[in-house]
Amino acid sequence: MHISEGVLSPSVLIAGAAFAAAGVAIGLKGIDHKEIPSMGILSATFFVGSLVHVPIGPSSVHLILNGLLGLMLGWKAFPAILVGLALQALLFQFGGITSLGVNTLNMALPAVICYYLFGWGVRVGTSQLVFTLTAFACGSCAVLLSGVMVGFSLYLTGEAFLPAAKLVVAAHFPVMLIEGVLTAACALFLRRVKPELLEGRYAQYG
Repeated sequence: MHISEGVLSPSVLIAGAAFAAAGVAIGLKGIDHKEIPSMGILSATFFVGSLVHVPIGPSSVHLILNGLLGLMLGWKAFPAILVGLALQALLFQFGGITSLGVNTLNMALPAVICYYLFGWGVRVGTSQLVFTLTAFACGSCAVLLSGVMVGFSLYLTGEAFLPAAKLVVAAHFPVMLIEGVLTAACALFLRRVKPELLEGRYAQYG
């Protein structure tokens, strides 16, 4: 999902940075100091999970885990993902500094959208079947939306990127299934050992 440096047009970069900054501001607004450790752990999980990537033209395919971050953090997924992407850009040259805003938006906004779509299903009172299915759907749909947004970002830069945009979306279909399974497994584990990590986000933003 990392869009490389120097690929996007200035207008797309500026718009992406502006929307990402707005999302980060919303996410930072309600942070309690007690949440910082868990946000740091999730940001590190995102950082490590997306280190192994396969280049696909001007972008790449890799695990994202943004659905899981969305379920647990809501809008706070924006600053957590921003930190992970910034470290990847600085340490490993994945993505880039100028494309940091767009990359953050493409991964964090789907996390927030899927939080609102599927957050109700991971409350403790729901049946295990509903819980598992909604967690799986959250992980899968977050990847799908991110792929579509990456493709749209490339398309807005120029129609010449349309084949690459289609390839990026298609290449993420296998990742959708993997992320769905991982998100469901992690959510089920948290339901058993630390359910407040899921319930608290819903109570605060719902």
